[in-house]
Amino acid sequence: MTQKYKHPRKSNTSTVGEALGDMLKQYHLNERFDQNRLLSSWEKLMGNTIANRTSKIFIKNKVLFVELNSAPLKNELNLSKDKLKSIIEKEIGPGIINEIIIM
Repeated sequence: MTQKYKHPRKSNTSTVGEALGDMLKQYHLNERFDQNRLLSSWEKLMGNTIANRTSKIFIKNKVLFVELNSAPLKNELNLSKDKLKSIIEKEIGPGIINEIIIM
């Protein structure tokens, strides 16, 4: 008869999520990863109306630049930058962006 070897789980093992988090921290990629997560989830965060009128979005030096096609929407978002920032911080985390510029 063949004997089955059981390999008990070691106590120092971690989940895939923990391992990825440790790797991002080790290589100082946390901030860049979170920024890319923000850019890719823009439609989910802001909704279809704003996402459809967004022509360009990027982050440079912790400043979020959003270029919109609609002048009334630009005005409204300029007036509610604090609300935008709180939505982003709630979803992605604090410290990802320091400022928002609507163009």
